[in-house]
Amino acid sequence: MATAKIIALAGSLRKNSFNQAVINHAAKLAQQQGSEVEVISLAELNLPMFDEDIEAQGVPSSAQQLKDKLRSADAILLASPEYNGSITAVLKNAIDWASRTKAGATPAFRNKVVALFAASPGGLGGLRGLNHVRDILSGIGALVLGDQLAIAGIHGFVNDQGELTDSATSEKIAGLTSQLIDVTSKLKS
Repeated sequence: MATAKIIALAGSLRKNSFNQAVINHAAKLAQQQGSEVEVISLAELNLPMFDEDIEAQGVPSSAQQLKDKLRSADAILLASPEYNGSITAVLKNAIDWASRTKAGATPAFRNKVVALFAASPGGLGGLRGLNHVRDILSGIGALVLGDQLAIAGIHGFVNDQGELTDSATSEKIAGLTSQLIDVTSKLKS
């Protein structure tokens, strides 16, 4: 089985983000299964808001770094908070920067297998926003897994160190992460 190279990221800037806790847990599980995983922090990238005038002056180094990392990956573990029933502005901005492609360049999301997660203290677990993320990523060439995971009541499953403490939730994250690795490995064969 070929080793999957995975990028893991959460669409949140918040220091103690529940979605970051989920993505960190999924990344750890993927590493335990032999995958090469890099967790990207959108807060650390500090991407400017997408603007074609900025792009015309030269792609910001943080946006180019994100594009390069995505292009070199086989798959993406993505946790998206739900803001007002949709995708967060910071995640949409990152996707907008990364999806910009010069003539002849490989699109950053093309043929990347993506597993979608969402986590929220609310009862739907961020589910409504995942449909928007799925539509956007599918539209730019990503291969989004049919299964996804929305974790309701996440505030009760994460400790003060940002670690997941609920074994049932961990098993669900492990299942979707394993599916991502399995599909990716089959496509690489």
